[in-house]
Amino acid sequence: MKNWSEKMSEALMPIAEKISGNRYLSAVKEGFFGAMPILIVGSLFLLFTSLPFEGYSDFMARMFSDKWMDFFYIPYQVSYQLMTLFVVVGIAKSLAEYYRIDTKAAITLSLVGIFILTPVIVTEDKIKGFPLSNLSASGLLLCILATCLAVEILRYCLQKGWTIKMPDSVPENIAKSFASVIPAFFVFLTFNIIRLVFSLTPFGNAQTFIFQTLQKPLQALGSTLPATIIVLAVESIIWCFGIHGSSIVSSVMNPIWYSLSAENAAAFEAGTAMANVVNYQFIAHFVKIGGVAATLGLAIACLLRSRSNQYKALGKLAIIPSVFNINEPLIFGMPIVLNPVMMIPFVAANIAAGTVTYLAIASGLCPMINGLNLPYTTPVIISGFILCGWRGALLQIVLLLISIGIYYPFFAMLDKQAYETEQSES
Repeated sequence: MKNWSEKMSEALMPIAEKISGNRYLSAVKEGFFGAMPILIVGSLFLLFTSLPFEGYSDFMARMFSDKWMDFFYIPYQVSYQLMTLFVVVGIAKSLAEYYRIDTKAAITLSLVGIFILTPVIVTEDKIKGFPLSNLSASGLLLCILATCLAVEILRYCLQKGWTIKMPDSVPENIAKSFASVIPAFFVFLTFNIIRLVFSLTPFGNAQTFIFQTLQKPLQALGSTLPATIIVLAVESIIWCFGIHGSSIVSSVMNPIWYSLSAENAAAFEAGTAMANVVNYQFIAHFVKIGGVAATLGLAIACLLRSRSNQYKALGKLAIIPSVFNINEPLIFGMPIVLNPVMMIPFVAANIAAGTVTYLAIASGLCPMINGLNLPYTTPVIISGFILCGWRGALLQIVLLLISIGIYYPFFAMLDKQAYETEQSES
């Protein structure tokens, strides 16, 4: 088993390093990290429009008039309906720092490219504007691609020296502004040509083309049970060899999962049926109770059932972080990494949590997840209640019991060995 583990680690390490080191995937991940506080706060405002208490809406209407919901809807719309703009800022900044070029120019030109490709709508009163849907989750993939292209154009022009160089006496901030003039021209030209080309196609614009041919199929695939199982299996297997599997998987899957969450949140706001079983909250607050692979059950087993001093101490150390979905003390303290005994339940628990959650929601036993963005560290049961009501909290309890059942036999084996070793040494 040791030789097999070493061979697997040697085979997986180069692949994982290439994925985690990819500048575009890293930039996308940084973009979502940067937008996370805005999405969380926007979700909290949306939550207050539909608190699960009888008579809540009537009470608020009596206290603050029939338009009381506007107070909560506006912050939500600013966060979710414009989410791509916040994500794009982080992506452009990350790529610019990677290339060591002007971050302000990268962000500005990325926004220029996006707005050129966004179709303008005209009302009956001749009022022009941008459709919010193109800047929300449905426009996410286009905005990511447009940002990468804009920054690459800027980088290429700067590397080729296609800039206006000012005398040394000119202040640095003014010199930087003029240095970006020629790259800005090529960004305008390139994106305007792209806009013109798509206007001649049946799609009408790049947004519709990207959404129908790429983003929609990816979302449909990413929301299926088989795809979810594969992703969860890959994530946990990579973790077993000491590689941060969650970081690698999230850099690829987060754009898809966040789009699915945003669609559910929009349906929740409108009071219509939510369509996506799998989304970001599905993964973060149901599959990962206690952290990746639902290790809260393992932490409880360590705390309550350990005979050895070694695992009693680990249980006391790991239980509090695990309640807040942080499980590095367990992964590296037990350890699970490169531990043939614990690899089996670690992978099995991740797949089991995803499968049970999917079947519970798809069958109607648990309501659809409403798409509200909670902090990742929101404790179990609380997060389930907010996202799905009392049945969501009950589902998390069931998942916790399943997690304990999967981990306990393997943990008991290690605990017995550790206990016998301690007794023989004493």
